[in-house]
Amino acid sequence: MNFIIYNAIFVLENVVIGSFEHVLPILLSALFGFIVIKYSSEKLNKAKQDIVFKALGLLVSLTIIIFHCYKISLGHYSVKTDLPLYLCSLIALLIPIFTHYRKYWIYEILVFWVIAGTSQGVITPDIPEGFPSFDYFRYWVVHLGLLIIIFYATFVFKMKPKLKSVFKSFFALQGYVVIMVFINYILNSNYFYLNKKPEVTTLLDYFGDWPIYIIVTQIIVIPFFLLIYFPFYLTDKWSLE
Repeated sequence: MNFIIYNAIFVLENVVIGSFEHVLPILLSALFGFIVIKYSSEKLNKAKQDIVFKALGLLVSLTIIIFHCYKISLGHYSVKTDLPLYLCSLIALLIPIFTHYRKYWIYEILVFWVIAGTSQGVITPDIPEGFPSFDYFRYWVVHLGLLIIIFYATFVFKMKPKLKSVFKSFFALQGYVVIMVFINYILNSNYFYLNKKPEVTTLLDYFGDWPIYIIVTQIIVIPFFLLIYFPFYLTDKWSLE
C-alpha cells in the first residue's frame, strides 16, 4: 500500500479495473461492514462490541500470517520482495495491537494511513494473481478489512481524529519511511517504492525520476490527510451548532 493515486484505467495480469472481480468484493465488503457496524452499534453491549472488534483484527492479521506461511511453503520466498513490510501488510500484521488495546494515539495514526493508502489499493488494485488465487483473497481481506476496522472504531466506539492527529500521523509515517530506508539498504530491496517506482503505471510517473517523486509525494501527503480530516471537522462543527 502507498499513498499514490494510480491512473484510472489499466489492466493487471488477471484483474481489470472496474471488472466484476474488482467491484464485487468491494460491494460485498461494504455491505458486510455496514451490517456489522450498524448491528454492533444498536444491538450489542460494550463487551460484545469489543469482541467483534478484536475478531476483525485477528481475521485480518491471521490472513497475512497464513498467506506468508503459504508463500514460504512454496519454496520461492524472498526477503527482498516478500516480507510483510509494505504499509498495508505491516498494518494488517500489527492491527490486533490496536483492536485489543484500542489506544487513541494508534487510531490517530491509522485513520489516515488506512483511509489514504488502503482506499487507493481498493480503487486501483495491484493483485499479481486474480480470482480465485490465495493472493486475490488475501488482498481484499487485508485492504477492505482494515477499512472496516477503522470505520468500526469511528462509528461504534466514536473515535475521531483531531487536527493535530494529521501531523501525528504524518510524522509517524516519516518514522516508517526512515526504517524502510534502512531495511532497503540492508536487503537491497525496494519496500515502499523508495528506491524505484512500481512496475505498474502510477501517478509517480508524472512526479519525475528518483528521488524527485519521493519529495513530491511527501509534499502532497499532508494536504491529502487534511482532506480526510475535513469531514470529521465538519461533523464536529455541526454538532456544536
